[in-house]
Amino acid sequence: MSDGAAYWSDKIKEIEERRSVANERYRRWSSTTLARWNKKTNYKEVPRYNSSGIKLKEIYTSEDLMQAHEDKNLGMPGEFPFTRGIYPNMYRGRLWTMRMFSGFGSPEDTNKRLKYLIKHGETGLSIAFDMPTLYGFDCDNPRADGEVGKCGVNVSTLKDMEIMFDGIDLSKISTSMTINAPAIVLTAMYFAIAKKQGVPLDRIAGTVQADILKEYIAQKEWVYPPEAHIRLIRDMMVYCTHNAPKWNYISISGYHIREAGASAVQELAFTLADGFYYVDMGIKAGLSVDDFSPRLSFFFNSSINFFEEIAKLRAARRIWAKVMREKYGARKERSLLLRFHTQTSGYTLTWQQPLNNIIRTTIEAMAAVIGGTQSLHTNSYDEAWALPSEQAVKVALRTQQIIAEESGIPDVIDPLGGSYYIEWLTDEMEKRVYSYFEKIEQMGGILEAVKSGYIQREIANTSYRRQQRLERGEEVMVGVNKYVEEEKEPINILRISKEAENIQRRRLKDIRSKRDPVKVKKALNELKRAMEDENENLMPYYIKAVEQYATLEELTEIGREVYGTWKEPTIV
Repeated sequence: MSDGAAYWSDKIKEIEERRSVANERYRRWSSTTLARWNKKTNYKEVPRYNSSGIKLKEIYTSEDLMQAHEDKNLGMPGEFPFTRGIYPNMYRGRLWTMRMFSGFGSPEDTNKRLKYLIKHGETGLSIAFDMPTLYGFDCDNPRADGEVGKCGVNVSTLKDMEIMFDGIDLSKISTSMTINAPAIVLTAMYFAIAKKQGVPLDRIAGTVQADILKEYIAQKEWVYPPEAHIRLIRDMMVYCTHNAPKWNYISISGYHIREAGASAVQELAFTLADGFYYVDMGIKAGLSVDDFSPRLSFFFNSSINFFEEIAKLRAARRIWAKVMREKYGARKERSLLLRFHTQTSGYTLTWQQPLNNIIRTTIEAMAAVIGGTQSLHTNSYDEAWALPSEQAVKVALRTQQIIAEESGIPDVIDPLGGSYYIEWLTDEMEKRVYSYFEKIEQMGGILEAVKSGYIQREIANTSYRRQQRLERGEEVMVGVNKYVEEEKEPINILRISKEAENIQRRRLKDIRSKRDPVKVKKALNELKRAMEDENENLMPYYIKAVEQYATLEELTEIGREVYGTWKEPTIV
């Protein structure tokens, strides 16, 4: 067993050794009081499991918890291991950021939606991009036909970003951008806009997703081989650490892993494994762990199994804090804090009886808040049909505001802390995550586990088993396989007109005619030369190129020439 695998094995043993040997109170109760009641009511016990396959008892007691649980694993808010929250007063001091996922059509359309959300109380922006942008193609590429602006906003040049953020002061609001393969290009554009607004880079705040490992695992929107994308992330990490200290240069994303069919345990294990890989990468790049790791942020899914999601988020903080201190030697408190954004689940939304999605989203949002998220996006009830309409997105935002202002949930920190069930489940998820870490380490690390297809197979198998449970009726989705109704089109949906594509193509043509071709060619050539030197940081070259209005595709194609492409292994 490797040293790394041995470390995770020791963590598992540590949890098992602190578990109570026997739960006499439960055994007495189940064999007497419960047994008599079941016999009287003719109730036949059926085993119950959560989404991670964890078998659940009817009730939990103090005997289910680890010995010395409170001191070593629970602690207090704002103190190691941060199980109860990363800040001492959590939402009593400051509510989570309400960051609704936005972006569709043309930059003008998205600018209007962003201002609409700010007007109605949104406290942070979150930008979705369309498929051509996500894959690094310009809007006039034949592969972009019919896709421009459909699942997010289209960006082909810096001009599009300038229009999208027109009238929005980047020094006063934080922005999250969900972009991965071309993340370095969009980051360069955002920095260029800040420069145009006269905002120093050390004052801008926000996040770019950039997590390419989860693309290979789940979302499948990569451009280059893994090693090439890792190099780009490394260069962003180094540049931002030195020049944009408030900018989170990567948001390590479990959301898409969960949406691909992973269980809660798998989402947590694979996401944190990705995170630790990026920590190793930063150290290898010569950075001090305490200098760069505070800017690693996370993005989790909050699904419908209420208590499981709360336990997952609590376990995430504890695992991160322990491993960062014990394995990586981090000393600054901020290096130990796992800060994360949460989005309610997309795969639990149904096109059948779509108003039911409001209730699903509310339950998931409550789990995220009780679990201690730093920012939250609530899905709109119509997203199983299309991009959200203004009415639907307002209901989703109001859902957060009602939880914040009316429910009383933010009044107490970690309100379910100390619950026998929550604490047992948090411990159990931590143990199962370490088991995955051990397997991954034995395979040579997360990158090798991804390239071999192991992670993808684990998710595919979990997804398949869930679909079987749904088809057999063992798992219920209201309106889908139970309480079904005949419906036509039950709601009005947002439709993206072809005009957005026409606008974008006209603008791109205009930009190409007006920019200085000599300066563009020079910037692209300099970028290519820098790419061929592994030790050169590429971030300044991208910024210079976008300032000359080099297009997204031109910049992406340079990488395709230098690095080539990649095909994932067959998943059997």
